[in-house]
Amino acid sequence: MPDWTTPYCGPVPVPETLLRSWNLDPILMGALAAIGLAGIITLHQQQARAPRKGAFAVAMATAIFAFIAPLCALTVALFAARSLHHLVLLGLLAPALAVAFPLRRVPIGLSFLALSAALWAWHLPALYAAAWDSIAIYWAMQAALLLPAWAFWSVALSRQDDAMTTMGAALMIAGLAGQMGLIGAVLTFAPRPLYPEHLIGSEAFGLALMADQQLAGLVMWVPGMIPLAILGALLARRGWRQGLAA
Repeated sequence: MPDWTTPYCGPVPVPETLLRSWNLDPILMGALAAIGLAGIITLHQQQARAPRKGAFAVAMATAIFAFIAPLCALTVALFAARSLHHLVLLGLLAPALAVAFPLRRVPIGLSFLALSAALWAWHLPALYAAAWDSIAIYWAMQAALLLPAWAFWSVALSRQDDAMTTMGAALMIAGLAGQMGLIGAVLTFAPRPLYPEHLIGSEAFGLALMADQQLAGLVMWVPGMIPLAILGALLARRGWRQGLAA
């Protein structure tokens, strides 16, 4: 049996100690400090405008919230917190990075496929267990989720004058929202628990293992799917107007 008590982010917290459960990994904190300093210097050298500087500040704050603050420890206790963690990466950290430092060379279709594959891979019980047991696999999975999301939002959030490009981005955002909803439905209506790693943590927070999984499904379904669907609709409207103006 694997040791399910000491995954990355530390041991399973309890409600009484959660707010004190910060991840003080010196390698992570050093890496974030180096990234923050490099980003500030680069933005200064590029004479970046306020929106890019603000987006980078949001990205750094979000990274701290996701990987150092108690949310990291909570992902060890609850699978619902893991779902929230994914939404923070996909819906806040990656878009903020895309505004601050957009990646232009990756086709949006390729980034969409890579992001979709990573999203589903994270929810495969065998891969989830592997990431739970191995810090290297854990960070590889985080990178597999964040990097294509960064590339995807870099194109999706750029102001394109071409109606077809805008409509294509809208359709892919809608496709991403649909996948969020489908994963949420699978988690909510699965006939049995899929992630026994969270048995101790869910009980510590007063939830049955199945209830925690169902809550994770609702997190993916509602706050995960709906904002993406709204954004996709707004982009589709912009594409429609661009087509009419052409």
